[in-house]
Amino acid sequence: MKKSLLALAVLGAFAGVASAQSSVTLFGTIDLDAKYVKNDGSGRRVSLSQDGINSSQLGFRGTEDLGGGLKAGFLLLAALSPDTGKTGDAAGRFFNRSSYVRLMGGFGEVRLGRDYTPTFWNDTIFDAFGTVGLGDSTHVGQLLSGTFVRADNSIGYFLPSGIGGIYGQAMVAASEGASGNPGRYIGGRIGFAAGPFDIAGAYAQQRVDAAPGAPNQKTYNIGGSYDLGVVKLMGYYDRDTLSFTGFNQKEDRYSFSGVVPLGQGEIHAGYDRSKLKDSIANNSNTVSQFKIGYVYNLSKRTAVYTNYSRLSNGNLSQNGVAGGTAITAAPTAGGKSSGAEFGVRHFF
Repeated sequence: MKKSLLALAVLGAFAGVASAQSSVTLFGTIDLDAKYVKNDGSGRRVSLSQDGINSSQLGFRGTEDLGGGLKAGFLLLAALSPDTGKTGDAAGRFFNRSSYVRLMGGFGEVRLGRDYTPTFWNDTIFDAFGTVGLGDSTHVGQLLSGTFVRADNSIGYFLPSGIGGIYGQAMVAASEGASGNPGRYIGGRIGFAAGPFDIAGAYAQQRVDAAPGAPNQKTYNIGGSYDLGVVKLMGYYDRDTLSFTGFNQKEDRYSFSGVVPLGQGEIHAGYDRSKLKDSIANNSNTVSQFKIGYVYNLSKRTAVYTNYSRLSNGNLSQNGVAGGTAITAAPTAGGKSSGAEFGVRHFF
């Protein structure tokens, strides 16, 4: 009996050492709102929706100190639908937002798994609405790639911090030949941040295996922000091109937005525009969106907000400010889409 107690004491001591050098954190976001959407050609829809200013999610983050300045870690991040209690996505992925293991040190950081693409960061960081909710600037997109936001089966590298404000990342993601998978992705991003100023550029090639000859959709963008104190200005420009036999399209997207702090509140406003040119069909199509919102921070974790957005389609598009159960149907070609939302966001 005494030997058993001694063994348990020794094991407890080792467990204490291990826990002192590693940690696991549970965290997340709940964002729910009452939403009104009206699309031309269909009836209005009032719904309890989500993700007005932040994405609802549940996450697990862990790190372990390996010594000598080297650390290991992981991130598992699942999308939440708190209005229905569902998790994950329609493809059956529970940790669909991010799932990767990482090694960090003086060399920078290496990540393996599912992660955000380098070309996506400029679209979301330099948008006052953060590519969520009714004000999402990508609502005007007409030629978005299969791995526009995230890439599966990826290997990523991030530059170390402390090199004069320069930051960057590179990513390679394999298609692994699976049916229905997006093709190989190769991309990178480089930026510079100092004080109130931040600017970054990114480039990527996404192979489109479903198209004849498996061509590459090429994306490059540049974005930036400047904080003047009374207002933070931000914006980006994005160019996408895809060409193969019988198909040749080019899209230019622009976003200009700003955040005006007012005590515990913030006013968000912006304008987004996309123009798609098709040299084979010899036509073009433009989609534009105006958006405005207000966020009031009740605390560091909790905020109430309201947003309004109005989108105008060209004759060849049916884009909208919302989708899924938040709409009755997509707007008619050339029609308008508008919506308003009032919600609560809480971090935990």
